[in-house]
Amino acid sequence: MQWNVNGVEVPVRVLDTAVVGSGCAGFNAADWLWTLGRRNIAIITEGVNGGTSRNTGSDKQTYYKLSLGGDGADSVAAMAADLFDGEAVDGDTALAEAAGSVRGFMKLCNLGVPFPCNEYGEYVGYKTDHDPRQRATSAGPLTSKFMTERLEEAVRTKGIPVWDGMSAVKLLVAGGHVEGLLCLDHAALDTPTRGLTIVKARQVVLATGGPAGCYLRSVYPESQTGMSGIALEAGAKAANLDQWQYGLASIGFRWNVSGTYQQVLPRYISIDRDGVEREFLLDYFESPAEALDRVFLKGYQWPFDTTKRQGSSLIDLIVHHETAVLGRRVYMDYRTDPAGLESGFDGLSEETYRYLANSGALMATPIARLEKMNPPAIDLYRQHGIDLYNEPLEIGVCAQHHNGGLWVDANWQTSIAGLYAAGEVAGTFGLHRPGGSALNSTQVGSMRAAEHIAAETDEDTPVTAAFEATAKAAAEEMLARLTAVTARVPQADDARMASQRAMSDVAAHLRDPRAMAVLAEKERAALAAFWDTAAASPRDLPALLTTRDLMITRAAVLSAMCTAAETVGTCGSALVLQADGEVLSDALPQVRYAPPKPYPAGKRLITEQTGEGTFVSRYEPVRPMPKADAWFENVWDSYRKRMAKIT
Repeated sequence: MQWNVNGVEVPVRVLDTAVVGSGCAGFNAADWLWTLGRRNIAIITEGVNGGTSRNTGSDKQTYYKLSLGGDGADSVAAMAADLFDGEAVDGDTALAEAAGSVRGFMKLCNLGVPFPCNEYGEYVGYKTDHDPRQRATSAGPLTSKFMTERLEEAVRTKGIPVWDGMSAVKLLVAGGHVEGLLCLDHAALDTPTRGLTIVKARQVVLATGGPAGCYLRSVYPESQTGMSGIALEAGAKAANLDQWQYGLASIGFRWNVSGTYQQVLPRYISIDRDGVEREFLLDYFESPAEALDRVFLKGYQWPFDTTKRQGSSLIDLIVHHETAVLGRRVYMDYRTDPAGLESGFDGLSEETYRYLANSGALMATPIARLEKMNPPAIDLYRQHGIDLYNEPLEIGVCAQHHNGGLWVDANWQTSIAGLYAAGEVAGTFGLHRPGGSALNSTQVGSMRAAEHIAAETDEDTPVTAAFEATAKAAAEEMLARLTAVTARVPQADDARMASQRAMSDVAAHLRDPRAMAVLAEKERAALAAFWDTAAASPRDLPALLTTRDLMITRAAVLSAMCTAAETVGTCGSALVLQADGEVLSDALPQVRYAPPKPYPAGKRLITEQTGEGTFVSRYEPVRPMPKADAWFENVWDSYRKRMAKIT
């Protein structure tokens, strides 16, 4: 089907449900929709091999689920309570993630993701950050890659269409309900349509990942930018946009240096502009043993956490000071033991010594210990041209995960009816999520969205005159703008990188309220003038519109950050700088921060658009933990009624 728009024949595609994104959440949503009987569905992705799920990980990338091994007591209620206690978390989504974790995990096991079990079939686990039990498991550093590949195979086997090379650039909303999207087909950018494609869909599942392009110093893969702005611009509410995770990562090849990378006790060195090398941690701690203890704990406690600012997170602040303030390059060196190990391991804390001894890793160098405990961690860097046996690993403090995102209900439906958000784009994680809960959320959230769509909507998708009028009007405006920007002569401009750098400088794990307010105003002004810019060629249009999407997202994020800085101060993932505040440590006297305040009990931070590039943020009560009916006969009756709607 084609519609005439400004004298150009624009293609129109009609779907029941469009899934935007091709990571763990997107593929799982499509797979579940098919399993539940929906056939007129498709995945829309700007690059099927891009994104965070397929291209990033860590030492032991973690999947957090209900305990399935050993004799440790656990229950759905206990796991839900632990998720809920992370603050700023809704009780119903916490309960759903706990209850659905086994279904999501076992589906992945059955698809072939190699999660380890013992000879009796127990999926034993380990503790991760903010985890009171041993619920975490891992298939190694590439866990999410394995998940994505197996889920993609399931989707391809079913013949679900994957529209690769297509960017979603605008949501079509009428009467508070999503009606479709405007997309750019990358294969048709040089045609008179500029690739513009109208997609009719009464349900849209956004699985576009976190807004990775907000920051310059980032561990997100370069193929990941996020696409939250189209939902925010359409009027969707957001939750906890101020909450991020930051941590140490390698920057040549972007990868989290958590877990074993720290626990083998590498030597931390910095090199100044004159090439002078020094083992800098010795300048910040009273003894080498104290420095080694912090480095070891960094493995367990990888994310920067203000409650650990005098503990393991002091390492992040020191690395930031060496790089961002002193202008040095910082490396983790596995070739030589750090100071404090000259006479062996007796000076280590009991926890550190016991861990290395139990792992059979009381060896002479960090690389020998890493080879014993985690050879794939070495192989991973070798595959990307970095030989840890013969060269140090450059690192920095980087943005890694957005704990905020779009507000969703217990079915992962946003405040716009028919629009769902699953994975990192959904704001379900709160302040202190257990490590690995994000991977579980991709599976549970996308499954819940698919189940709700299958049970509560009809597959019939009529193309009404009202939709045609709405879509044509939006397409006319977009086509005129795309034509205009490609007709202008482009000027040299690195505004996108400048904004990313500014976010990393003033709105990351260290936040300057005055500078953030100035940056927010700059983002609003840039967004207002956006359509006066130019593209060098039509091939640049997808990147140009991604830049605009990021402008919208940054404006919303900065609104939330400024509100949080004013009302809460230092909490969670960031220290709020204050000229007359508390001094972090004698070694870092210039870091003065606002005294911590309790996070508003039972609240989360909501952000909504009030005008182009203008957002307001406020605290609202979280939804309480549901008291679900546990009487079997009642549950069975309710289940049969739900399934009757689907079948």
